[in-house]
Amino acid sequence: MNPVPENRKISPFIVFFLIHSIQVGVGVLGFQRIIAQSAGYDGWMAVIAAGLLTNVITFFIFKVVQKGGGDLIEANQLAFGKWLGKLFDTVYLLYFCLITVTVTRTYIEVIQVWMYPRIEPWFFALLFFLLVVYVVSGGLRIVAGTAFFGTVLPAYLLLSFGFTFPFSDFRNILPVWDHSALDMLKSTRDMTLSFLGYETLLIFYPYIKDGEKAQKWAHRGLLLTTIIFTALTIISFAFFSEKQLEKTVWATLSMWKIVELPFVERFEYIGIANWCLIILPNVCIALWCASRIAKRSFKVSQRKVLYILAALGVASVSFIQERNQINLLNDLTSKVGFYLNFGFIPFLLLMIFLMKKVKKKK
Repeated sequence: MNPVPENRKISPFIVFFLIHSIQVGVGVLGFQRIIAQSAGYDGWMAVIAAGLLTNVITFFIFKVVQKGGGDLIEANQLAFGKWLGKLFDTVYLLYFCLITVTVTRTYIEVIQVWMYPRIEPWFFALLFFLLVVYVVSGGLRIVAGTAFFGTVLPAYLLLSFGFTFPFSDFRNILPVWDHSALDMLKSTRDMTLSFLGYETLLIFYPYIKDGEKAQKWAHRGLLLTTIIFTALTIISFAFFSEKQLEKTVWATLSMWKIVELPFVERFEYIGIANWCLIILPNVCIALWCASRIAKRSFKVSQRKVLYILAALGVASVSFIQERNQINLLNDLTSKVGFYLNFGFIPFLLLMIFLMKKVKKKK
């Protein structure tokens, strides 16, 4: 792998924003109902458990890129050889494309349900992907800047959840651990979609100026994500009864309905509009990773692949119309992400150690 020029690299602390921004996307708008289906109001503990597990996998990811040659493509080639390695490269390329479609289509559904019921998915997707292509064409540094502003600028939205406190009963989460260990494991697995994204480290690691220093920033980004998700879970459980939460698809958005300010009547409109700035880094980072894999593995122009993938993204979003199709898309992304992160990455690390041991003996 050719070394990345210094003027195209990012500082280690920027990894904090890249990791956190890609994790906080559309999943945070309605994950509470999903985790409560298995573990009830013990689901807040499942959020913490999922956060701890992502830190373990992130530790494995750093070992993979450090021992495997610098990024996923080199690691796959070392562990599985040239052709089988390209096969796994293709799997990850398709996976990152799947994330872009899932995030974009789910956000469009939120807009259709809450703001503009007659908006055509292809129209919003076309405009949105034009912006994404513009950002990604500037390189990873521009994408990282988008992640920074996508984290800092909408941060004020967290303060809005304080309006729920007068109507909340935090005794709802009692008694603690009222469900079986199997239910807790199911709830932890259901959090997968909301925590996806940290695996992009496998691709952009060579662009970090000092990769070893970036590890602590990656874990801090995961910690912030876990804190936010846990806080939102507890606030939601205190605000909604269990029966209400079963029927509330977008719990986070529904809590914004009670926000009353002198200068705005429907605060959820502001929240949804600002959320576009939050999901923009999601799609930009994932699409950059997909195009980067194509360039590294198949020796094609990253810019040309970016245009093709963006066009395919718009087409895919346009074909997904029904609510059940969107649910299937989210379930598919969640399952694929779960198996790639918690299954393939530890296996890849094991294979790298085995292959290095075999080569050393030879």
